[in-house]
Amino acid sequence: MYPGKFYFEESTFKLINNDTFDTLKQFDEKSFDMIFADPPYFLSNNGITCSSGRMVSVNKGNWDKALSVNDKYEFNRKWIHECYRILKDEGTIWISGTLHNIYSIGMALEEEGFKILNNITWQKTNPPPNLACKTFTHSTETILWAKKDLKKVKYTFNYSLMKELNNNKQMKDVWTTSLTKPSEKKNGRHPTQKPLEILERIILASTNENDLILDPFCGSSTTGIAAAKLKRNYIGIDNEKEYLDLSIRRYKEIKEDKL
Repeated sequence: MYPGKFYFEESTFKLINNDTFDTLKQFDEKSFDMIFADPPYFLSNNGITCSSGRMVSVNKGNWDKALSVNDKYEFNRKWIHECYRILKDEGTIWISGTLHNIYSIGMALEEEGFKILNNITWQKTNPPPNLACKTFTHSTETILWAKKDLKKVKYTFNYSLMKELNNNKQMKDVWTTSLTKPSEKKNGRHPTQKPLEILERIILASTNENDLILDPFCGSSTTGIAAAKLKRNYIGIDNEKEYLDLSIRRYKEIKEDKL
């Protein structure tokens, strides 16, 4: 499966501290049942935003610095190409993003042999205000759900469960939640941390217990926390030890809660 050394390893929860591109190439073909990716949005351009009522810089780190259109597209095609290789034929991939990157990702998905199944709109009930007052308030993100564009291959979609969770009505492609709750950040903060509720829904929709899930840009491992709670296996990759240490603290907390 993976010949290298794990930064953290328990039976169902593993973390790798390494460059994503180098790591993806080391996995065997068709290893994963599902991939969730929250890649860089490339919006760190020295602008400003609002956080907890304060004006702050939008800069998140060198990993998020703005790229040219062509460089952004080549970046996305490169990692999505490897994800196609290591995803099982019946598996699916979910990718989140904003207008800064999601259209490049959509094009790269199709170029690399994926078929987009849904364009999920995550509507935030409490988005930060638009301080520049030059556009509408940015209150949504997009999550693309895709499968390999193969004929006669059935992918996992737990339709009945999603309907059950939605008061016995078909679940729509607009999901409304708040931003990540403070209680989910008590072990530390990641600048693009997703709400646990979103990842739990994604995992319940497209995997079964004991399936193996990969997050190639794992950050604080919300994907892994959701996977652990729902009895799935998880591997996360990040090149920042700070965020992997945060992931470990979050994981150990939920393990203690189960004791």
